[in-house]
Amino acid sequence: MSPGATPAPLLGGALTALVTPFAAGGTRLDERALGDLVAWQVAQGTEGLVIGGPTAEGPTLTEAERDRALRVVLEAAGCRVPVIAATESNCTRTAIARTRAAEAAGAAAALAVTPYYNRPTQEGLYRHFAAIAAASDRPLLLHTDPARSGIDLLPDTLARLAALPGIAGLVDAAVDLARLNATGRTAGPGFLLLSDDDATAAAHAAMGGQGCVSVVANLVPGPCAALQRAARDGDHARARVIQAGLRPLIAALSRETDPGPVKLALALMRPGFAPDLRLPLVRPRPETEAALAAALDRIGEAV
Repeated sequence: MSPGATPAPLLGGALTALVTPFAAGGTRLDERALGDLVAWQVAQGTEGLVIGGPTAEGPTLTEAERDRALRVVLEAAGCRVPVIAATESNCTRTAIARTRAAEAAGAAAALAVTPYYNRPTQEGLYRHFAAIAAASDRPLLLHTDPARSGIDLLPDTLARLAALPGIAGLVDAAVDLARLNATGRTAGPGFLLLSDDDATAAAHAAMGGQGCVSVVANLVPGPCAALQRAARDGDHARARVIQAGLRPLIAALSRETDPGPVKLALALMRPGFAPDLRLPLVRPRPETEAALAAALDRIGEAV
């Protein structure tokens, strides 16, 4: 393991990419709904919470809202599960400031994506992540999501980063299972390999992955945790059965840009939860709502 890295069991497993509930038409945080959602997640067996990323509508949050949301989640979680703060930015100085703020608040780790829009070279990626890791004593998880950021983290760069103190793992949204083994060899033993794709969570685990940062876990944290436990126990057949049961819901969530569908599904499940989004995101279309309702009706029977 790289010096300073956190052991995999503390940060791996079933991690929920938590939504940010809004009130008053999206104009403010709904702190009560956020705290209630966290408490339910923990009670249902989720093994960690990731906040502040795209599922949390992180790009629309002010710095004050980021800080407040993190403190609400930490208080509601009560040290029962690790809370990972997405501190990403395409400005290295901003990412460092957010990472230091998350550390001061008590986050267990930080998560930083490849810088979007300005799309640095691989050397720029290396220096960006190295600077963030050096600025904090908390573990840093790297995040590659080419579909959203327009840039990928290549194996040679990952190998250099994995050797740095404090860089603990990679969250990979590339949906390329063929490169999982190669990534593991490149990064070396003890480096945490997490999926960012619900549709392939069981297959990722069967190939040696150690967890999933999940959107669907906002709705079904118990089955998502059961899938990861089954995989850790070597019962990959059971993990595949759970995955199959979740497939219709995952497909419904994929009909439009995250987190619009998952917030709407939460509103269907949890009375009083508002599906409010912030522009440029808008409420999903009626046909998506119908697909979500149908998938939610089936999910209890399937899992």
